[in-house]
Amino acid sequence: MKITFTENANNYSPNSIPPVLEAHSIEAKPLKICVFCSSSDFVADSYFVEARSLGESLAKLNHHLVFGGSNIGLMGALASATKQAGGKITGVIPRLIFDKKIAINFADELIVTVDLRERKAIMESMSDVFIALPGGFGTLEEICEIITLKQLHCHQKPVIFINTSGYYDAFIEFFSHMVNQKFANRSANGLFFVAGSVSEALEYAKSYRPEVPMEKWVG
Repeated sequence: MKITFTENANNYSPNSIPPVLEAHSIEAKPLKICVFCSSSDFVADSYFVEARSLGESLAKLNHHLVFGGSNIGLMGALASATKQAGGKITGVIPRLIFDKKIAINFADELIVTVDLRERKAIMESMSDVFIALPGGFGTLEEICEIITLKQLHCHQKPVIFINTSGYYDAFIEFFSHMVNQKFANRSANGLFFVAGSVSEALEYAKSYRPEVPMEKWVG
């Protein structure tokens, strides 16, 4: 496994990461798919089943998994399933978590970043698609940043929630409430897609065509 510490690598320095994500158009080709998800080992089995299913599917479709680099929780299940099915994996993990000895040890590459901000910037810049499996504060913060960047026209890449067991129902309802209360405009619901299964998520990514959302400041 290749391990790269960004503090010692010019190719992964913050200055080399584009501040704006490039516009994206899906084609019939292997993709780098970034998955945000929980590192908890204590969630229900149904969440682990979905994470493993996603990992297996990514490998079978020759897609490249980009994820947060931990070997525990849904992250560990996702990566293990991807590896066992013969898929490629890049883990991106901040030094403060790497030092806790919970980093994956079987990725094709593990990038150890200076901090959480650099981790997100690298994952954002290298990925073609963003998927959120169920997760906690970190997962929500990561996927919401991607949605915000898309709202600001910084990228046009697909953003997908896999709504295992209705986990994201209340969160998606809150998004609708935000629009209804005029804290976001009516195009906000088009910034992301809610999938009920792994197959639906990957089919959406395959058929995705970018559309530029209306300006954030338009009612």
